[in-house]
Amino acid sequence: METLIQELTHGLQDRQHLLRVVIRLLAAMIFGGIIGIQRERSGKAAGFRTHMMVCLGTSVFVITCASVGMQFDAVSRVIQGLVTGIGFIGAGTILKLEGEEEIKGLTTAAGIWMTAAIGITVGLGAVGVGLISTVLALVILALAQPLEDFFQKRRDAQTKRTSKRASSEKA
Repeated sequence: METLIQELTHGLQDRQHLLRVVIRLLAAMIFGGIIGIQRERSGKAAGFRTHMMVCLGTSVFVITCASVGMQFDAVSRVIQGLVTGIGFIGAGTILKLEGEEEIKGLTTAAGIWMTAAIGITVGLGAVGVGLISTVLALVILALAQPLEDFFQKRRDAQTKRTSKRASSEKA
């Protein structure tokens, strides 16, 4: 029985440390969920659960490494691996549409990457920075789309005018 208790509490030095771990994991889950809700509402494939899992997962890696006594240079290497691995997940969300000059999924990939960054930040104990980053990510995701749409309409109108001029010059 003692071995079981030791295994269940390994890396959790005392109640205060346990409380810190729980706060960080809940914060990561909530922050990832907030970004995921925005993506879900936008109809994106990587939504609520994906962003929660990415944020929580990256926090678990960082918290665990720190809790078992890894030195910061070793934790730094774990973080480097996380950033690289999340890049591969993001790459899987990017599609080049056949026959078009359009690429889909870049914002989804960047959102997953940002969610991982927030998870790492929270895992390191900077919950306030994680909260600020979550708010800023939401601002970008929610407010940048109308601006992009505005600029796209202007580009489309410019292309249409240029195309009409070229057609009239040929005639």
